[in-house]
Amino acid sequence: MHTWHWRTWNNLPYLTCSLLDSWPHGFFTQHYAPRSPAELTQILHPTAQPYRVKQVHGNIVLAPSEVMLTEQEPDGSASPGIGIPAADGLITEQGGQSVWVCSADCTPVLIADAQTGQVAAVHAGWRGTALKILPQAIARLQAQGSRLQDLRIAMGPAIAGEVYQVSEQVAVEVGATIAALDTTELKKAVTILHQLPNSPILDDPQPGRVRLDVRRVNALQLEQLGVRPEQVAIAPHCTYQNPEHFFSYRRSQEKKAQWSGIVSG
Repeated sequence: MHTWHWRTWNNLPYLTCSLLDSWPHGFFTQHYAPRSPAELTQILHPTAQPYRVKQVHGNIVLAPSEVMLTEQEPDGSASPGIGIPAADGLITEQGGQSVWVCSADCTPVLIADAQTGQVAAVHAGWRGTALKILPQAIARLQAQGSRLQDLRIAMGPAIAGEVYQVSEQVAVEVGATIAALDTTELKKAVTILHQLPNSPILDDPQPGRVRLDVRRVNALQLEQLGVRPEQVAIAPHCTYQNPEHFFSYRRSQEKKAQWSGIVSG
């Protein structure tokens, strides 16, 4: 089993995953606000070049050559200024590049290639997951020479399925990426999703609503690509249920987020 470790910098906590031990990385907590990726890169690897994108809940994945070098954001805000392209994933092209995503309930995913040393950071909310952003990022890594069996994938703190209430419509839109569903027949589609082994769908007392485990859907997408379970680690932390460590948009409705980043080898 892969282990998750709390580390500290200046007495502030952040998370790492044993699966990614060979790469400087961190899933940073709310305690690091309002630091920017440029500042957080200093903690992981002082000479690495930081990159980020303007996240829009889509499935576009870019490389540093397609992105301007990240400027220091004085307030560390999640909505960067003009000049930073819209995307929800970044893959590196050479050593010494750090890539970052921010999240407040959505899933931050850090990926590393044990052979090439290249890495990726992905922001996978329900919309990005419905658009298969993780398979998209992996396809880009493969286009750069990565092999599936060499990838190491860690999904960081995000809202847990047991507390993430969504409409049946949303659940089916996301679920259609892992099961053959007729999205026009909601009730039937929800039933099919419920019957999946270790289903990403849980019951909700409210009619027309279910609970959705987005990280589980991403794990199933990876499984269907041919990624083995031992190549994937999922953090046992929920942003919604851990106010002491994480911002949660669902909990507070505030536009605040924590950063997750990784440095290529």
